[in-house]
Amino acid sequence: MTIKTESPRKTTAKGLQAHRNIGIMAHIDAGKTTVTERVLFLAQKIHRTGEVHDGAATMDYLEEEQKRGITITSAATSCEWNGHSMNIIDTPGHVDFTIEVERSLRVLDGAIAVFDAVSGVEAQSETVWRQANRYGVPRICFINKMDRVGADFDSAVDSIRTRLGARPIPVQMPVGAEKEFEGVIDLIRMKYIRFVEDGQDRSYEEHEIPEEHLDEARMRYSEVVEAAAEFDEALLDLFVEDADCPEEMVLSALRKGTLEMELTPVFVGSALKHKGVRFLLDGIVDLLPSPLDIPPVQGIDPQTEEPLEREASVDAPLSLMVFKTIAEQAGDLTFVRVYSGKLDKGVRLLNPRTGKYERIGRIVKMHANKREAIDFMGPGEIAAVVGLKNTSTGDTLCADDDPILLSKISVPEGVISMSVEPKENKDRDKLGDVLGRIMREDPTFRAKTDEATGQMIISGMGELHLEVVMNRVMSEFNVAVLTGKPLVAYKQRLNKKIDTEARYVKQSGGRGQFAVVKVVIENHETEDTGMEFVDSVKGGNVPREYIPSVEAGLRDVFNTGSSSGFEFVNVRATLYDGKSHEVDSSEMAFHNAGALAFKQAMANNTILLEPYMLLEVRVPEDFLGTVVGDLNSRRGEVSDVDTLGDERVIRGLVPISEMFAYASALRGATQGRGSFSMEFSEYRDVPAAIAEKALKQDTE
Repeated sequence: MTIKTESPRKTTAKGLQAHRNIGIMAHIDAGKTTVTERVLFLAQKIHRTGEVHDGAATMDYLEEEQKRGITITSAATSCEWNGHSMNIIDTPGHVDFTIEVERSLRVLDGAIAVFDAVSGVEAQSETVWRQANRYGVPRICFINKMDRVGADFDSAVDSIRTRLGARPIPVQMPVGAEKEFEGVIDLIRMKYIRFVEDGQDRSYEEHEIPEEHLDEARMRYSEVVEAAAEFDEALLDLFVEDADCPEEMVLSALRKGTLEMELTPVFVGSALKHKGVRFLLDGIVDLLPSPLDIPPVQGIDPQTEEPLEREASVDAPLSLMVFKTIAEQAGDLTFVRVYSGKLDKGVRLLNPRTGKYERIGRIVKMHANKREAIDFMGPGEIAAVVGLKNTSTGDTLCADDDPILLSKISVPEGVISMSVEPKENKDRDKLGDVLGRIMREDPTFRAKTDEATGQMIISGMGELHLEVVMNRVMSEFNVAVLTGKPLVAYKQRLNKKIDTEARYVKQSGGRGQFAVVKVVIENHETEDTGMEFVDSVKGGNVPREYIPSVEAGLRDVFNTGSSSGFEFVNVRATLYDGKSHEVDSSEMAFHNAGALAFKQAMANNTILLEPYMLLEVRVPEDFLGTVVGDLNSRRGEVSDVDTLGDERVIRGLVPISEMFAYASALRGATQGRGSFSMEFSEYRDVPAAIAEKALKQDTE
């Protein structure tokens, strides 16, 4: 037996090769923040661990996070481990705050997916996994909570394979489970690691593999080497010949497979009890990419739209992406990832989206809500800058003499809205300023004034999202507000294609108003759900200077939904002819003609759309029939029912309009033993009877 306090593997990596930008992602309550807390403790960034359930976790620093015991906003920190520097972002697990995961994964090089050993893959696990796939982020897995009652390592690994379509490769094998969980077998080094119960995970015992586990360990070791050998011909030759396979060769091949996203190494432990996190840290070093391991970042020339790329080199032209903003009185705190070049204080950069310039004030390294001033940032680094005025999430900043526009961050649309107004009229302007500030921080939050009623309408990703925002408005910004009941964010589409002629002709003495436009307005299906405007005017029947006014009029009605207030989606408007008058035509006349054309096209020709949610409900078997019956009554469509231990997992689609206060209904139906999660899936046509009711309520 050997008692150790250091990592079993050493590294000689230097420079950018010894740097990691990683995120920690998972379903709510899988243990992401606890894992981060243990990582910081082991790396001696903090000297005592705080617990999420006590509201004392380092990375959950917002008051709302501490009260609720959940992560709401992604928090960044940095530490060092085994000669490597790491930037770490702890992301939320609740679907209402999915934008925090989206924008973090956009700038990260690798990720740790955390799974509960009892529940395996859960609903939000699938969401964050898809987000990581979309941005090409290699990842490793950590099966957490192995000491929980009902923990099943193999079942959790199998759920990764079946639910996520991934190829998980366990590089560790747990010894024991539930309260008998005592250690792991390192399947690369073929050693038994027994956890020392000192509560700190800074020491462990290393043994030869016990006889009773040797056969299984050899079988699992063979599976690891076989998977790794697919990425190294020399290792494949050794494996086929049944020869000894050097540890470093196996690790190198596993790393290659991980970076190519062909396989996903799996670690195991219990973060709360300080078990296994140090070996997860070794896995980050050994298997996840450095900024030099990822392909050069892709973008376009903002003038010519020709494709461009930037390598992670200090000698390349400067380019960086803004991925998060915290609005502050003294100036926004803006989180950025430098992709190429060197960012110095005081430098002036171009924002190619706006065409405006920004000057970099202070640069700070973040540790949750604490800041450390630094003088510069190199390629691959993540930090925050102070003082940007006209830059939003997803914007690129670059050298003005060699500009590049990087791809944007995908922002999901809100599905819930409600009215809000200040309790005291004197706070109306202040409320507007506060909501504007929150919109700068959170791209999924929207606030607008309803022109018909004068009410302020806010929208977001769910009831919890809007509840958290309103609590911030009242507690953080000291604005007392009154809110209406949550409403569904309906949209509408055209039922059929319309070819319409709109005549805007007014004559009331003096100069009149004259504009005639002929427009084909129809549905179209693309990733962009907005309005596509096509100019196919031949000749000069509609003068070129008035065509933008026609487009603006069409878009005004498209965006406001006219009298219903519901936005349109997926519309193509093709302007192909019209008439003008030498004296009476004007930009305003053609703007109004465009708006009239859209109104004529939508008259008795619209179909209401409602958001459908992917739903996952977990209930004891005894309550399965009751819960499924209730979902059917809510217009739900149950797609499958799985067994997980002594629970049943119900999955399906359900309109969000039927799910208000569902948490209370589920608690009542299952004696408090059921749980559920939802995420937006798609918009669908609303049945005619329900659409009529929804439209009536909206006008009341």
